[in-house]
Amino acid sequence: MNTRKDQLAAFNRLLDIMDELREKCPWDKKQTLESLRHLTIEETYELADAILDNDLQEIKKELGDVLLHIVFYAKIGSEKNAFDIGDVANSISDKLIHRHPHIYGDVKVENEEDVKRNWEQLKLKEGKNSVLEGVPKGLPAIVKANRIQDKVAGVGFDWEKPEQVWEKVQEELSELNEEIKKENKEDIEKEFGDVLFSMINYARFIGVNPENALEKTNKKFINRFQYLEQAAKDDGTQLSDMTLTEMDVYWEKSKDFFK
Repeated sequence: MNTRKDQLAAFNRLLDIMDELREKCPWDKKQTLESLRHLTIEETYELADAILDNDLQEIKKELGDVLLHIVFYAKIGSEKNAFDIGDVANSISDKLIHRHPHIYGDVKVENEEDVKRNWEQLKLKEGKNSVLEGVPKGLPAIVKANRIQDKVAGVGFDWEKPEQVWEKVQEELSELNEEIKKENKEDIEKEFGDVLFSMINYARFIGVNPENALEKTNKKFINRFQYLEQAAKDDGTQLSDMTLTEMDVYWEKSKDFFK
């Protein structure tokens, strides 16, 4: 691993390269905060994929891409005389010190839950009107639901036991089934949303990240289906010409390779 001196030198090298690119490269010179936004979102998802794949080398590369964007935004900020990378680093450092009084002050905590409660209370003291103000509007729905539930739990609005949450899931499923019988699409959608929300809450209680769990299932399904496609092709068969029973034979075989 690099020493702190080497780490700082590497970061300084990146800052120098950013300065040169912003001055000399036609593409880099043209970029704005807005033009980089969608690219940053894409890079963040690529990092998330690498993390789920537990590919450490790919994580290193994707972290570099995300770091580049942070440096890029800071460079543009400095050109606008609004902020630079030093301001960015000092701002987050100041916030971390302020929100960790159990480390940098005299507050006593017993566990992680105490830390989370203190964190939310401190944010309210900083002028926020709601603990939910920090949940970005543009988050994917599953991630947003998870963050909403986590934040309100931080101020004590929560169930006490996983069994209580599971009972709520069963209740919501029952209500969904009732609306399905009535065939009212609008009410079915509402109840289906309630089922998902309660399942996401239950996931939190049993220590599962719902976004990660669903994405892992997505990846597993893709791998199994692509195995099915390739196996059928190797046997000279088209999926469109097969029955569901015939396809299921390949599907069951795929489970030996993709758990």
